[in-house]
Amino acid sequence: MSRKGLLKGIAVPLCVLFVICIIPNAYGSGFAIFTQGATALGQANAVIANSDSPSAIFFNPALINKLDGTQIEAGTTVLLPSNEFRSDLSGKTFKTEEDVFFPSTVFITHKFNDKVSAGLGVFNSFGLGIDWGDDWEGRYIATNSELQTFNINPVVSYQIMPNIAFAAGVNYVLLDTTLEKQINLSPYGLSDAGQQFDGDGDGIGYNLGFIYDINEDISIGTSYRSKIEVDIDGDADFDLPNGTPSLISTLFQNTGGNADLTLPQQAHVGITYRGIDCLTLETGLRWEGWSSFDELKINLDQPVAGSKTSVTEKDWKDTYSVNLGAKYQINKTFALLAGYLYSGNPVPDKTFDPIVPDANTHLITLGTNIKFKQFRIDIAYGYQRLEGRSKNNSIDDNPSDSLVNSATSASGKYDSDLHLIGISLVYNF
Repeated sequence: MSRKGLLKGIAVPLCVLFVICIIPNAYGSGFAIFTQGATALGQANAVIANSDSPSAIFFNPALINKLDGTQIEAGTTVLLPSNEFRSDLSGKTFKTEEDVFFPSTVFITHKFNDKVSAGLGVFNSFGLGIDWGDDWEGRYIATNSELQTFNINPVVSYQIMPNIAFAAGVNYVLLDTTLEKQINLSPYGLSDAGQQFDGDGDGIGYNLGFIYDINEDISIGTSYRSKIEVDIDGDADFDLPNGTPSLISTLFQNTGGNADLTLPQQAHVGITYRGIDCLTLETGLRWEGWSSFDELKINLDQPVAGSKTSVTEKDWKDTYSVNLGAKYQINKTFALLAGYLYSGNPVPDKTFDPIVPDANTHLITLGTNIKFKQFRIDIAYGYQRLEGRSKNNSIDDNPSDSLVNSATSASGKYDSDLHLIGISLVYNF
């Protein structure tokens, strides 16, 4: 490899990894998280046109008008992901490091009168992490990566008519990320170098909700979350092997940098049927606007491997999901929940990589509500299976040359699944 080619091969992967790397989603597409309450999880998120939970702030805030008094919901979801890669080159199998994640939520609602209700939600709407280790075949594309967001979401809902309500809210998002990969210095007779980027940023958006009760048995709900542009500032640090010549070390000086990341807009629609005694059914559709992630532009304060700016094609696509959920109220104390969701994925074959090994996904869920006086505990379990997907493109340690380096491209079969265990506590006073 020529020196110029090597420098491009180092600079571009740095920029690709600069902003965002995450595990397969928690029944969203791309890197969205929809684990926003156990009762919603138990119904596979089919809660756009019906809800008795403050988590409606996330799914459809117009529904909070149906919640009496003041209600508080706090909960978490235990996520147990598993990612596996089988190499086309060597036939070896690599697995991500075992890890557990706990996206958590707090929701508060208050009904002022028959017309006006308000609420506040704090939750994780995008993120999580993936750790392939430092010695796997694709270590020059990605090793360990983490991204976390906190969404602070106040909302107000107004009962326009006895059967129609509308809501609006503000979303303030805080983002924090730590990203790591290896740099291939073997052409210089050196062992791998390490790089790490730590960055954070924030952005503001809005959300809307609408509910129309056609009659006492049928309701239609819709909700929308706007895209949010996040300005990320951070620092890139390099860990070079002992004995690295000064000519090489000067190419990898620690530096600051920045990038813009657009979190996608999302829209939901759901229809609920309550015409069967004790049973509530809902089916719905979700759209996620991932086409906003068409490229990744990185600006560095100082040149790294001779480059201060890079534009990397992503070309993600909008996605759709469909779901079906059911709730059966056994008595005043117990209810049973069940649901199924199918979701497409936004990542095209030409830009598919182990940073976001997304694929079409199937989710099956079960759950229960247990009510005691003013308290209710919601418990749910979900199993999410991502359809197997193969990588066969030119993304490797030097994607800028558009040639496939089979030794570093991590081409092969990717399989992922996810266990979800949700628990929420609701208090009404």
